[in-house]
Amino acid sequence: MNKKKLIKLRTKKYLLTLLFIAIGTAMMGIGVAQFLLPNKLSSGGFSGIATIPYYFFGLSVGTTILILNIPCFILAFVRIGKEFFLKSLLGTVLLSFFIDFFSNYSSITTDRILACIYGGILIGIGTAIILKVNGSTGGSDLVSIIIKSFKPGLSTSNLIVIFDIIVITLNILAFRELEIGLYSAIAIFVMGKMIDIVFEGIGFSKMIVIISDKYEQISKEIGESIERGVTGIYSKGMYTNKEKMMLMCISSRSEVIKIRQIANKIDAKSFIVISNVREVFGKGFKV
Repeated sequence: MNKKKLIKLRTKKYLLTLLFIAIGTAMMGIGVAQFLLPNKLSSGGFSGIATIPYYFFGLSVGTTILILNIPCFILAFVRIGKEFFLKSLLGTVLLSFFIDFFSNYSSITTDRILACIYGGILIGIGTAIILKVNGSTGGSDLVSIIIKSFKPGLSTSNLIVIFDIIVITLNILAFRELEIGLYSAIAIFVMGKMIDIVFEGIGFSKMIVIISDKYEQISKEIGESIERGVTGIYSKGMYTNKEKMMLMCISSRSEVIKIRQIANKIDAKSFIVISNVREVFGKGFKV
């Protein structure tokens, strides 16, 4: 690949990264400014802390977020690297701008249940979009990454949860209202679920494990009726000390009942385990 084409590809990549960070921060800005902030709810992180001076002193949420992130930016530049620092700076500045921009408009709802659900959805999707391009909006995720750079053995997710719990507690103490914490917890839960959905999708497959003495008949029937491949795995029952054949089959959710019915019809005593599978690659699934 020649130098000119390489520069063109890199430029395209940077522009797409910028676009995704802008879209993600805009969604987060709407979620905070139009749903959580008007109802005194918190999504954790520095935006949650910024809610307190906003109500008590009238300080701009965006400005407060930027001020709180300054020491984090300095440490991020020193400890993590220039590229992540620039993405974090961009994400934080855009988020601060969008929160202040959308705060100028009347809130969409004053119902806290609706606010924590829809606010959580928007913030969760926006956060996932930014994480997809390895970006950041500062706050709890940046703090956790910096702490982890000093103590690699610590869990990033645990650090974020601890930080968010502290922020929600501060909100409860400041506003003297326990419900704020309860609703905020729902918003954070919804955010987490939306991040999982964006990253992993909703098209879960199922893994069915069948243990039966009539494994040959069951596997043949599944192959002919459902047209799904079945894998036989040699196993041993530790209680009975007998060797057995364990069948494993990956299927769509709609096929689970049919496969279970086939196993039960052939052998009413068959042992069946069904579990969710996040992603499957290969023939008949993702390629």
